Order: sequence, then structure tokens, then C-alpha cells
Amino acid sequence: MRVAEYSRHCLQQLRADISITYEERTAGTLQLFRSQAQLDSVARDVEVLRECGVPFELLDRAGLVRVEPGLAQARIVLMGGLRLPNDETGDCYLFTTRLAERARALGVVFRHGVAVRRLRQDAGKIDAVELDTPEGELLRADCYVLACGSYTRALLQPLGLRIPVYPVKGYSLTIPMHDESRAPVSTVLDETYKVALTRFERRIRVGGMAELAGFDLRLGARRRATLEKVTDELFPGNDLAAAEFWTGLRPMTPDGTPIIGATHYDNLFLNTGHGTLGWTMGCGSGKLLADLITGRRPAIDVDGLALSRYPSARSGRGLTAPSLQAPA
Repeated sequence: MRVAEYSRHCLQQLRADISITYEERTAGTLQLFRSQAQLDSVARDVEVLRECGVPFELLDRAGLVRVEPGLAQARIVLMGGLRLPNDETGDCYLFTTRLAERARALGVVFRHGVAVRRLRQDAGKIDAVELDTPEGELLRADCYVLACGSYTRALLQPLGLRIPVYPVKGYSLTIPMHDESRAPVSTVLDETYKVALTRFERRIRVGGMAELAGFDLRLGARRRATLEKVTDELFPGNDLAAAEFWTGLRPMTPDGTPIIGATHYDNLFLNTGHGTLGWTMGCGSGKLLADLITGRRPAIDVDGLALSRYPSARSGRGLTAPSLQAPA
């Protein structure tokens, strides 16, 4: 929560500084409850929100339709919801590609389609990044940040670091939108199926589920059926047959908190393990890490974020990394 709240502030500042647009919406998020038991159990979440000073609204069925009019056509009964009015959403692919364009204009060089063979170390420091090219090209720098999501673990294992980051597979639909009355205003989360529906300008993004399948990127028809079922129950009438179906791997940690900070190698830093909230915490994590590397005092408390919170990380105990290479 600490990193996410800070990250939203950083994103808003970035948006103001460089005028980046990404089909953003600032109408909050709405968590939907289909049963009274779900509504009753929200008290625990509310306690955390109050403790962190996060504004929220508890809504009855009429309140749901007030903030998300499209739910008036829902095929199922909804008992109520929890709304976070300060939350934002947008197209993270559009955001990252446009941010990359700005970075390239400032002199950043991107190397696509090139794999990292290994990180070379010497005398307690990282000496170079060795690329998987015929000549074994080396990239050298003063400091190195490893931010390869689920693939971070495989690159660290030869260095004697065992980080508990595992890929958790999620599925998504991107649906063309022809009727705004059959779409959410912002983001809606179905608590029963753990599926989120997000509104873009002319598309609806539906994503969710958590599957432990290693690095398997195959698509399953049953997973698509679940995403279509939730969409049709909440916002019926969309062209589900025309939707794009895809999958991705979320880098999860056992405690759900990302790993941001230093390692025992003097010039190697980590920024990984953000799970389902990679973009949510992206801007804040980047700013936080930049402050740590350059010696500035971070704007938020960094306690509990570093790799050092896992005693087995350096001992060699922990998850066994697969034999694969990480994308650069």
C-alpha cells in the first residue's frame, strides 16, 4: 500500500512534467460483491484503508449503478461494493511505449530481440552484462538494475542469490467496444472470480486469474470462458467473439511485496516481484530505486522492501531457477 500510494503520486507528477497520455481515466475503482458474506468480510480491508489514510466508499446496489451505470444491465444480483475514488487506470502498453519514445529522445538505447546470457561479477561487484550474441558482447556500467520480472531469478542464481520470485500466470481479453452503455466507466473488480474489467477509449480490458504453470504461455479455452462469463454477467451485449485473448506472467513474492533495493553486490540493485501490480507500483518503484542508487533520501520508508528480508536469499536455499535466458 505504501509503495502503491507513492507510485500514484509519481505517475501524476510524471504526467504533468512530460504531458504523456495513455487513455487514462481517474474515476476510481469499484470492487463488486455478489454475496452478503463478501460484503461482511470487507471490514478487514476497510481497516487497512483507514490505517493508511486511503479514501473509500461502501456502496449498496443503488450506489453501484450511480458510479457505474452499465451495471444496471447486469445479469446477476450484486449486494454492494467498495469504491476507491482516487484510483486511476489506463493502457499500460500505450504508457510504456510512449515513455520509451521520450526516453529514446533523451539518448536511451533500447536493445530488443537480444537475450542476456549472464551477469559477470568480479571482486564483489558486477563487472558486465554478457549478451547472447555470437561475439558475447559485453555491456558495462557503474550500476546495474535487474528488473526482468519473473525471469530475474534465473539471472541471479549463478551469482549465489536465491530470490523467491515465481511466475503466476494471468489471462486477459481485449474487447472492442461499440456501445458505451455496456461498458464500465473506469475499473470494476469482481471479487468472486478475481477478474478486473477496465475501460479504455474504445476497448474493454478484462483480466484476472492466477495459475501456477511455470513459464508456460499456452492459452486455455476454459480460462477464456471464465473471462467471457464474468464480462457477460456484468456488462452483457459486448462482442466477445472479436476479443483478443492473451496471457502474461506476474512475478510474485511469497509476501506479496516487491523486492526493491540493494544486494550484497555493491553495484547491483533489484526492482522485481511486483506481482499483479507492476504498473501500479512502477513509477514509485523507479523513483525510489533512483534515490537509493544516487544517495538521495527516499520520499517514503523503505523498510521491508529489500532482498534482505528473506534470510535464505544468500544462503543458497529456496526455489530452483529454471534453465532459461531472460530477455534484455
